[in-house]
Amino acid sequence: MTAALIATRERWLLATLAGVQFSNVLDFMLLMPLGAQLMRIFEITPTQFGALVSIYMVTASSVGFASALLIDRFDRRTTLLVLYTCFALTTLLTASAQTYVWLLIARAIAGAFGGVLAATVLAIVGDTVPDGRRGHAFGVVTSAFSIASVVGIPLGIYLAAHFSWRAPYFFLAGLGGAILSAAYRIVPRVHAHIEAARARSALAQTRAVFTRWNHVRALGVTTLMGFSGFAIVPFIAPYLVANVGVAETELAVTYFCGGLAALGFVRLVGRWTDLYGRRRLFTIIAGISIAAILVTTNLPRVPLWVAALSQVLLVSAFSGRFVPAMAILTAAAPAQLRGTFMSFNAALQQLSAGAASFAAAAIIARDANGELVHFGAVGWLSIAATAAAIAVARFVRPAPSPT
Repeated sequence: MTAALIATRERWLLATLAGVQFSNVLDFMLLMPLGAQLMRIFEITPTQFGALVSIYMVTASSVGFASALLIDRFDRRTTLLVLYTCFALTTLLTASAQTYVWLLIARAIAGAFGGVLAATVLAIVGDTVPDGRRGHAFGVVTSAFSIASVVGIPLGIYLAAHFSWRAPYFFLAGLGGAILSAAYRIVPRVHAHIEAARARSALAQTRAVFTRWNHVRALGVTTLMGFSGFAIVPFIAPYLVANVGVAETELAVTYFCGGLAALGFVRLVGRWTDLYGRRRLFTIIAGISIAAILVTTNLPRVPLWVAALSQVLLVSAFSGRFVPAMAILTAAAPAQLRGTFMSFNAALQQLSAGAASFAAAAIIARDANGELVHFGAVGWLSIAATAAAIAVARFVRPAPSPT
């Protein structure tokens, strides 16, 4: 097979995996800019809305821990297709919710498939792309978050404003069907890891992950990042509406600007990660994200362009730091453990993110004027987790190359 053909197939594979991530991320992200609407329509409190966000992550974490015991025993293509089919069906369940409890259950089921799906995508990238190009590859796949902000969220807000909050989820179900068809044709079998994984019991596979301190440190980095991000992300849209003065119809502008800036930034970070090193880039960009958190969580009433600029800084930094972090993570585990390792990582990330959402929901409240209070305190909690992630990342090393 020629180098040109390999490069072409790799580009198509990464584009397809980015599509899977896009729809997966959008399914989760859509709930947050719709937060102000959902709290009004279902007559729920900020704490109940926080439960809607965090229940997804709690079930994603629980299922992630269970699947980690088995995921390396199956071909990754089969795993991806099964999970994505189930994921697409959950978007229909969400769209048809008639009550708050129904919506809560639907989001819990979505999390059961979405978390493991994300881990499977990252494992496929780690198994199919050589280490020297992996930073760029993660930049492509990670750009799904930015594209969701640029295209998906504004479109979702538009559909919700002109039709119903259900409309974006019906649209997402149709998109999922198209992406599933592409994945069936493009994603290759990935099974080189199976023989080594089946040679050990699930317990031995788990022990192999958690008895190596390098693995524990790598998992600690992304766990802390998950906590840092989701302490504040679920409440940004409600805060912008209630405290900053952004109209619900203007939220699309802030998400579009933030996502557009991040879309270009993550591609650059992917290249810089391969050129200048994972840990150096992570330290720099995570440091920038601390400033972004401080600005966003203390933003007063400002013009729309200032609110959009704060989103540009925050979304770019959050998206950018994820690229070198994933390069650090996937390099820390050998191929025969990577599926188990990434599943545990996804589970821990979701658990920490769910804990962060619960903690933030318990801290944040509404005052007599309807504004959110104590968001700044939650910001400092997020900053502390980011600083800890920077410190731990300095001690993560790549796994030895197979001999």
